[in-house]
Amino acid sequence: MALENIYKEVMEVNTTDDMTKRREKAKALFEKLNHMELPSHFNWAEEILEGLHVKERGDQPALQWADITNGEQRTYTYRQLAEEGNRCLNFLRKHGIEQGQNMYMMIPIVPETWFATLACLKGGLINVPTATSMTVRELQFRFENYAPDSIVAEETAAAAIDEALAETGAQPKIKIVLGKRDGWISYSELANESGSAEGAKIKKDDVLICFFTSGTTGLAKQVGQSATSYPIGHLSSAVFIGIRPGEVHHNLSAPGWAKWAWSSFFAPLNVGAIVAGFHFTALDPKTYLDYVSKFKVSTFCAPPTAWRAFVGLDLGQFDFSHLRSSVSAGEPLNPEVIQQWKKYTGTEIRDFYGQTESTAMIGNSPWMEGRMRLGSFGEPSFMHDITLADDEGNEITKPEEVGHIVVRLDRWRAIGLFTEYIGNPEKMKEVFVNNFYYTGDRAYFDEDGYWWFVGRADDVIKSSDFRVGPFEVESALIEHPAVAEAAVVGSPDPNRYQLVKAFVILSPGYEPTRDLALELFQHTIGILAKFKIPRIIEFATEVPKTISGKIRRIELREGEIIKKNKGEEKAKNEYYYHEFPELSSKKKD
Repeated sequence: MALENIYKEVMEVNTTDDMTKRREKAKALFEKLNHMELPSHFNWAEEILEGLHVKERGDQPALQWADITNGEQRTYTYRQLAEEGNRCLNFLRKHGIEQGQNMYMMIPIVPETWFATLACLKGGLINVPTATSMTVRELQFRFENYAPDSIVAEETAAAAIDEALAETGAQPKIKIVLGKRDGWISYSELANESGSAEGAKIKKDDVLICFFTSGTTGLAKQVGQSATSYPIGHLSSAVFIGIRPGEVHHNLSAPGWAKWAWSSFFAPLNVGAIVAGFHFTALDPKTYLDYVSKFKVSTFCAPPTAWRAFVGLDLGQFDFSHLRSSVSAGEPLNPEVIQQWKKYTGTEIRDFYGQTESTAMIGNSPWMEGRMRLGSFGEPSFMHDITLADDEGNEITKPEEVGHIVVRLDRWRAIGLFTEYIGNPEKMKEVFVNNFYYTGDRAYFDEDGYWWFVGRADDVIKSSDFRVGPFEVESALIEHPAVAEAAVVGSPDPNRYQLVKAFVILSPGYEPTRDLALELFQHTIGILAKFKIPRIIEFATEVPKTISGKIRRIELREGEIIKKNKGEEKAKNEYYYHEFPELSSKKKD
């Protein structure tokens, strides 16, 4: 009952129109939540979705979905959403899937994504969101490190999964497909299951979600989120966005990534809102905004690349009368985009920040509208004890001094912080140091308390709202016989923030030519997910290294920034992906 009341208080906070009072209420609420003792067990699906929302608003829509390519639409009330989750759970249990086992979920933005997620949360299964763009190689790595107990996938992804299973020898107990495929069970069979299911007794620290996310010096690491860290932690995200019960919330994000869990699942369903989900294959900005208008979206979250595409349209042709709040995350937006959007919608695009490892940590809350500073990503959340640390681990208290964004742990441990990097104690030691959790990002704050993002402290590349670990790209390139060595960094780009750029040192006997560049682009297409493919290849004779022989990517990265700032032309042996007509069939990514 204590936690149910917390959720009710958040709903009351978000319906407070006086923004001064809303801020005061939010601060008091999180101070209470941060220091209260959580119950030893917590089942969000049973206690909050069903125990609170189905009970109080069972006939209200919970999910309104559309396929914007063919016009198909489906709507589910809170009661129906819970029933569909229970059917999925019952089917999994019937096939031997038990609490603590996992379910890989490789499906796009379709209602079954919500159903399968609910089944895991209620049954104590570990949900493993997996992007539909994953290649066989990437699936092999995942299956070798974390063998699947069950899989739910779209029909077009099933072949790659089967190949990866064959390569690794992994044998899941059940494979469910949206559609039909030999050796798989069609999701349609779940309709025969009961809409009621008993919830598992889940300990508050039990891992329920496992995300694979890019690392700097190795392959993807496994981020474990618990029964409380996301279900309760995303109350911070709900408050940052300002989602209200009964209103329509929409987030433009794919289910394989943490942002979908943030803003398409937990944040809106925590507060009894209506989630609008739109399935699409390639973003058509006009069609997309037509659906935002048609579905009467009140709170709208999208990445910077989408906002830039939207403001290139004639925004006067859309009905934004229901839109109350617009939110962005990923990187700062340029002032022109924010101003153009506000001109036609009356809402300011509010930037905020977080990670797969956390919930919303820093941001421009609703009470900051009208006093935001363009380019600033706001103020720390009341849930997370955010501060800055210098390179020696000392807390920074002076304005304008750049430092590492850290979460302080000695006063309280933020509920929205992840549980562990599964099976990676070395990485845990790297990021949890002396009562700080190091996010890997750098920032500074000004004398008025506004925070300003500086960039990554490590070498992870941020491109079109995706994070790319350089090691994976370098490893793929080195497999080609022409490549003796590769160094991958992010190169500044006005549209994608950074482009994945590879400096390639050739093996003896190979020359830097256009044909070889094409061959290397094609080589990586067969190994890497689309967002990881290099967009620039530069043939080099050497790359900067430390005395011990480690590549100094920071020098390469800084060189790219200087080059772009000076407006220098591309180097003699530098090749851009988009310049190759031979790759045109791949250019939609």
